[in-house]
Amino acid sequence: MEQTIYWKMDRMEQEHWWFVSRRSIIETVLQSQLRSIGPHSKILDAGCGTGGNLAMLSRLGCEVIGLEMEHDAAEIARSKSGKSVYIGSLPDQVPLADESFDLIVLLDVLEHIEDDIGALNALTGKLKPGGSLLITVPAFSFLWSNHDESHHHKRRYRLHELVGKMQHCNLQPKHASYFNTWLFPVIALVRILHKKLGFMQKSDDLSMPSFFINKLLTYVMSSERHVLKHGKLPFGVSIMAIGQKV
Repeated sequence: MEQTIYWKMDRMEQEHWWFVSRRSIIETVLQSQLRSIGPHSKILDAGCGTGGNLAMLSRLGCEVIGLEMEHDAAEIARSKSGKSVYIGSLPDQVPLADESFDLIVLLDVLEHIEDDIGALNALTGKLKPGGSLLITVPAFSFLWSNHDESHHHKRRYRLHELVGKMQHCNLQPKHASYFNTWLFPVIALVRILHKKLGFMQKSDDLSMPSFFINKLLTYVMSSERHVLKHGKLPFGVSIMAIGQKV
């Protein structure tokens, strides 16, 4: 990512509706779907950025570690979380022992990596037998926008495509669904109209809305956790999938 985006993310990830809602959904799904994760679990946040998810993950396991390729982002993550954050990158530079983690989360990272199959294989190798990998990625190529450009995304996914790549890497899908569904019609309409009119929105989607709008959007998106903890949603702006190492 561009350097300025890391600082912007650090300032907003604790309050911005998208980050808050994603954390809420992930925590709920992990608690309901992965009963094996508990006080003795070792967890890796691969591509942890500035560390906004490390505190949430610490509520689920006894040891949480971050992996980040950008030194500035890693330093921010260490300073605000107190966790160990290693410098490395997927798929070839992961300075962590094989078969050492009960859970790895890869949150909106895979779309940045050219060799996504290689990255999934690398992370599967770091899981203990029976360990789980939770992935979130952006969905549907027709939603491509300036956000994808400014964040240097390589692709957006469909659910069956992501699940197929996980299976190719010896990860048995345990739970997979689209999410950010309630807001999908509005987001899709805005992005399609921008393309039809011949321009991409100038915003990188990380601007903070007003207090009221931010709270409203947080409530709307976070409410999807009640469906996702046991069920699935048929479409959405994003995808979440959990695979178990076989």
